[in-house]
Amino acid sequence: MTASIAPRPFTFSVVATAGRARAGVFTTPHGPVETPAFMPVGTLATIKALDPTEVETAGARMILANAYHLHLRPGDELIRDLGGLHRFMGWNGPIVTDSGGFQVFSLESLRTVDEDGVDFRSHIDGSKRRFTPESVMRIERNLGADVVMQFDHVVAGQSPVDVARDAAERSIRWLVRCRDAFDRLTADDPDPRQTLFPIVQGGIHAGLRQATARTIAELGGWTGYGIGGLSVGETKPDTYAMVEAVDDVLPRDRPRYLMGVGFPDDLLAGIQRGVDLFDCVAPTRMGRNGTAFTSTGRVNVRRAELRDDPRPLDAHCGCPTCTRFSRAYLRHLFAADEMLGPRLLSLHNVHFLTSLVRSARAAIVAGTPFPSPPPDSAPDGA
Repeated sequence: MTASIAPRPFTFSVVATAGRARAGVFTTPHGPVETPAFMPVGTLATIKALDPTEVETAGARMILANAYHLHLRPGDELIRDLGGLHRFMGWNGPIVTDSGGFQVFSLESLRTVDEDGVDFRSHIDGSKRRFTPESVMRIERNLGADVVMQFDHVVAGQSPVDVARDAAERSIRWLVRCRDAFDRLTADDPDPRQTLFPIVQGGIHAGLRQATARTIAELGGWTGYGIGGLSVGETKPDTYAMVEAVDDVLPRDRPRYLMGVGFPDDLLAGIQRGVDLFDCVAPTRMGRNGTAFTSTGRVNVRRAELRDDPRPLDAHCGCPTCTRFSRAYLRHLFAADEMLGPRLLSLHNVHFLTSLVRSARAAIVAGTPFPSPPPDSAPDGA
């Protein structure tokens, strides 16, 4: 059975290439997204600390929300009854929902995986819950995001090949069930507004990644492809190697989404290896903790030497944080525990990453040198 999950509202075109890197346009029912693109994470239907208008002004065109969290609170049926996720959170652009596979993986002591699905306990109140491919498709349908991700089995990035193979093969079996459930849910929809992305698993084992990607591609008809199970404990070289491993297997006329990856060096490395979409909690999480990405390296605004520093956070940045406020003021906000501090740093970090990706896209289109990542951009330097 060929998948029927590529309705017309979703198209992808490549407008320029530079080696494996490509600049494209991913068209969705809520507007086009120029790729490569960074998607800020709004796990609970909010980009933490930021208004949707600020997020759009910062350069984001597509965002991510999470089915697991929204199912638990406030409930996917409530969101459906209130008009869907776009209306609920006041975001008019495209949205992708992660199925919750990673969140269930992170509940290692609170969940049990079997062939049918996963039993787990809510991290909020300890109540017993069960996710299956069918129930997750229903949840994501209720939420109403443009792109819904399959329910997959995630394991640690450095897992041995037998563990990674078991999870990857189960993810494929669950994908078939997700596809069938998605088709049933949308069968009577005369104006399909959602599409389903599969997720390529396989740990850090290149042959397994390639076999998994090949099997998924042969199922046919996918609008785009997720590359998952990375940035979960493996080294950066291993992450990059797995993206390279599937490059020749995945169709080049469909967008590729590297899930959960979004530090500056990772973005540029992924783009150079043919990735089109990225998401990561890093910009707002780091902003709330007082750390900012800048063109000269990371800056922790809590540092004492910034107490009387009149300079902007980043002299090369045009975001409102950098054009209006000094490092001394930002440090004061954190020292005084004022909520404006985390907001301003979160806004800057989102702007920084979207600007970095736009500059990479511009270089691909113009055929000019690729931008370099800022110093100390790896997460262990935070």
